[in-house]
Formats: sequence, C-alpha cells, structure tokens
Amino acid sequence: MKRRQILAAAGVGLAATALAGCKQEAAPAGQPQEGASSQTFNWKMVTSWPKNFPGVGVGAERFATLVNEMSNGRLKVKVYAAGELVPALEVFDAVSRGTAEMGHGAPYYWKGKVPAAQFFCALPFGPNAQEMNAWLHKGGGMELWEETYKPFGVLPMACGATGVQTAGWFNKEINSVDDFNGLKMRTPGLGGEVLTKMGGTVVNMPAGEIFTALQTGAIDATEWIGPYNDQALGLHKAAKYYYTPGWQEPNVTFELDVNIKAWETLPADLQAIVRAAARDVNGDMLDDYNARNMEAMEQLKGEGVEVRRLPDEVLAKLKTVAAEVVDASAAADPVASKVWAQQKAYLQRLYDYAEMNEKDIYNIRG
Repeated sequence: MKRRQILAAAGVGLAATALAGCKQEAAPAGQPQEGASSQTFNWKMVTSWPKNFPGVGVGAERFATLVNEMSNGRLKVKVYAAGELVPALEVFDAVSRGTAEMGHGAPYYWKGKVPAAQFFCALPFGPNAQEMNAWLHKGGGMELWEETYKPFGVLPMACGATGVQTAGWFNKEINSVDDFNGLKMRTPGLGGEVLTKMGGTVVNMPAGEIFTALQTGAIDATEWIGPYNDQALGLHKAAKYYYTPGWQEPNVTFELDVNIKAWETLPADLQAIVRAAARDVNGDMLDDYNARNMEAMEQLKGEGVEVRRLPDEVLAKLKTVAAEVVDASAAADPVASKVWAQQKAYLQRLYDYAEMNEKDIYNIRG
C-alpha cells in the first residue's frame, strides 16, 4: 500500500508539473517569455533620406516596424527623416555622439571621418549586391567593418542594397573622355574621386537638393540611385540624357548604425531582433529595387526619356582611372589598406566563379 501511495503521489506531482508548463505556454500575448526582461526601450533612428522616400526611406521605416512587432513593443524605434533631427550627412556623427541610438545611411557619406567606410559601400566597377553580401556575411567583411567603426562607438550592420545603378542624368552629351572636363556633377564616394581625376568637379548634396541644382544649372549632371528613385525625384524633368551603366556604383550597401553604449543596454533577445530585422531589410530592399527599377525604366522610356550607353572608349578610361583611385585611397589610410587587401582577394575569387558560371548564363540567355 505504501508503495502504491508513493507512486500515486509522484503521478500527481508529474501531472502538476505538466499542467504548470501548459499554463506557461498559454501566457497572454505581448508578455515577455520566461527569463526575458520586461524593460522597454524607446529609441531614435536618424536617416539620410526624405520621409518615406521610395526604397531607402521605406526600408528604414520597415526596419522600425519589424523591430516593434518582433519585440512586442519592448523596443520602439522612431524614424527621423533627413533634417528633422540632424542633417542628412551627419547621421554617423549623431549616432557616435549618442544624439540618436540608431542611424540609417550610406557609408561613403562619412568617408571624411572614416576613410575605410566607403569600401563597405560601393566601389567603381566593383562588386554587385550579391558579391558584397557574400563578402560581408561570409567572407570576413563584417568583422572588419565592426573593427573599423568601434573607435567611434558605432556598431554597423548591412541594412539595404540598391543593386546595379545607372550612370546618371546629364544635360551635356558624353561622347568622349574630353566631355568630362569641367563637368559639375553630384556623385559621392570613390566614383566622385574618379570624376575629379577625369577633369570634372564633384558637388556633394543630399537627395532633397538634387532636382533644383540640376534644373537651375548649379550642376550639369547627377547620379542618384536608379530609375525607381530618379523618377521619384523628378530628375527626368530636369535633365535631357540618361546614361548607363552604373560604373561608379554596381551596388550601394546601406548601413544601420547603432551606438555601442546603447546596444550594450539591450538584452540578448532584443539584440537578436535588431540583427534579424536588419538582415530582412537588407534582402527586401534589394528585391524592391530590382522590381521597381525595371518598372520605372519602362515608364521613363514610355515618356520619351533618351537612355544612352556610355561609349566603350569612355568606359575603358573610367575603369583605368577607377583602379588607380581605389588603390590610392586604400594606400592613404592604414585601416582602408587592410580592408581593401582582404576584400580585393575575396572579390577576385567571386569574380573567378562568376566568370566561369554566371556570366555564361547571362550571355546565353540574352
């Protein structure tokens, strides 16, 4: 009898434990899981983009929405458009100072402060989005990026990509290399340095100022991103010629910047949510650009926009000068030199694979 009583008591204990587990799983939605902090965070995210601007601006908003939803409101991110809290080109500084916990922009905007930053963004005649993502996430690029930004108290994450861009909008024809002499063009990063070496003048400005500058003649040409964003800015109404291909930016990788001190206050599950949301936006934005650029280009052609390909002679010269500029920019800064050496070796392996496999598929299919 005693043995049966003991077993019965054990059975009751096991049933109670199971019931307690069921009750725990059925906890009301919105409450943190066991072991998770119930603390909530309200963060600011400054951006380099006009409010809800197609592609980049929408991507920043999507990131904030995802974080809010996945965290059940424990981490709420308020997005500020360019100029609402800080100017478009001061996002990195704002995050570094702690003015905002987060920022979204393009790494080459702060090359004056961090020369190596542009190597994580866009290289003339360089990697496309798939190749850049492979290097960053599987080839050691992210570790180098984090190392580069750490002295500034900033943690970077890839958070968006454009894919191959266009060469830009011109109010002057480009028929030879000489046509770059004296050309005033809005183009950032290493592509801008190439233009300068070709005899042009670089004028850097945020998106909101480009249309007026082009329309009034303050600049002769501009590249922004591609048909999707160019159409949204109305650039086809301010310039006559639309040139391809986007030699200066076969891709631009956008970044999420997080203040490291703020990051360290987040519990591990919220940190994981931020990383997951950034990866989601990184892929989704590229999908968006691939789809919308195609549609916008069809519409622009339908409206009579003259789309031209840069002459072979011009592209050949641009490629030669670009190689010189990239190597010189890397050599001028020890951190950039380290990044470029590792990146260049990895990209060569990616190029070799694409040459033997992907390139043929495009050529045969085309």
